[in-house]
Amino acid sequence: MAQSSHVLHEIHPVFNTDSRILILGSFPSVKSRESQFFYGHPRNRFWDLLATLTGEPLPAGIEEKKSLLLAHHIAVWDVIASCDIEGSSDSSIRNVVPNDLTEILQTASIRQIFTNGGTADRLYKKYCFPQTQQKAICLPSTSPANAAWSKERLLTKWNQICPYLE
Repeated sequence: MAQSSHVLHEIHPVFNTDSRILILGSFPSVKSRESQFFYGHPRNRFWDLLATLTGEPLPAGIEEKKSLLLAHHIAVWDVIASCDIEGSSDSSIRNVVPNDLTEILQTASIRQIFTNGGTADRLYKKYCFPQTQQKAICLPSTSPANAAWSKERLLTKWNQICPYLE
């Protein structure tokens, strides 16, 4: 059994004044923490989905990923600021300290919040909704652990973000 450790979220949110949607994950995976950017696992479908939905090429590095997000009015962060976690296992998350979304919500023109997966949605409702009073739409997780969802199936749900990208 993996050892649980208390981990701090050290990846800064991506947003600007033009951001219209906020996509929140739960907490960065081990691969994301190593790469120091969101959705860093090579099999995570997040960047492939966004590239497909925006008609852009698949972004390669952190700067290309930030450019894709900001060009399409997308803000990205996570619900959790720190927690006890075993590796990348969302089901092992304990002792949650939530991120404060105030700066994003006061700076950007966020019209809709989306959560990337059930854990992010559950934690958003528990820790962030009381502060934000903004309902989130739960999208199926892009994690490779969500193998039951093909890219095509994910696209049928993730296309809900498209009206906000224009």
